[in-house]
Amino acid sequence: MRGPASVVVVAALVTAGCGDAQPVKHGRSGHTLLAAAAPVKAASAAPPAQALVTDETQNRLLLVDLPSGHIARQQTLPPDPEDIATDPYGGLVIVVSSRAGKVTVLARDTLRPLKTFGGFDEPHIVAISPDGQHAYVSDDALGTVTAIRLSDLRITGTVRVGAGAHHMTFSPDQQRVWVALGESATRVAILDTSDVEHPRLIGYFTPGFPVHDLSFSPDGRQVWLTSAGGQDVTSVDSGDRKALFRVAVGAPPQHISFAGRFAYLTSGYGATIERADATTGRVVARASSPYGSFELAAADGFVVTSSLLRGTLAIYRPDLEPIRVVKVAPATREVAISRP
Repeated sequence: MRGPASVVVVAALVTAGCGDAQPVKHGRSGHTLLAAAAPVKAASAAPPAQALVTDETQNRLLLVDLPSGHIARQQTLPPDPEDIATDPYGGLVIVVSSRAGKVTVLARDTLRPLKTFGGFDEPHIVAISPDGQHAYVSDDALGTVTAIRLSDLRITGTVRVGAGAHHMTFSPDQQRVWVALGESATRVAILDTSDVEHPRLIGYFTPGFPVHDLSFSPDGRQVWLTSAGGQDVTSVDSGDRKALFRVAVGAPPQHISFAGRFAYLTSGYGATIERADATTGRVVARASSPYGSFELAAADGFVVTSSLLRGTLAIYRPDLEPIRVVKVAPATREVAISRP
């Protein structure tokens, strides 16, 4: 299911979205200050966090305020919008529409479409490189991963990795990408991404169990592999690929999101979400979630899950204390957290 150097486009969008033509300067604290004859005043506080949610059956992207759950904005998309990625600067949103074979890049503040890429068959997952300058899109049917440069919204390279190319994860140093070949993958493709615009296939890894989702840990030493057939999530060494530990999560498939030193894991069919130590896998908190809450995001002081089967967005604090559950659509597929 579904399932981050400065960018020119992003800079332009952020500047356009500020709406303040006055000259600025920076104080020693790093805060932006208005340059005026009167005493200098600090800029307004950072905007609140919001969740981006794909409303799959109604072909919309929703922008939801946190923690209120109020839908602040929406945008129509090509049919079957599924996966979402956002750049780390809050300037762009990228949405994959699988059935339409389209990838849409939108302005984060307005949700205005900037460009729509065609030429895909069944694109499913989009991932942003750690430096925020490139997006990778996997295509199940074509068995490819395509690199898009975000500064000028151009495709720079496509590599064939194998049928079923689906979930993928960048290493924090941007040197590798792992790609699960299928929603129940028996093989994982390994890409050399040292030249991020031209990824290169360098080999495969057979984990010994069917993999659904996967994610590098924040330190890059582990890759967490969720199961498409078992109750556990497995952490493997990113170097020798040997299993380090397993975390009991619940009915498959599970999904992962890292925030700081914690990993958050969902079991949609088990209606649970867990918080685990990212180094050891020890579960430190557990909460219930709406049935079908497969996808999740954790950032900016919130954890959210979206239920494909209930159309809800469940909002939690980082310790998994529930805040509220809101119904936002018939079927909510993917979710991401960002600030404008």
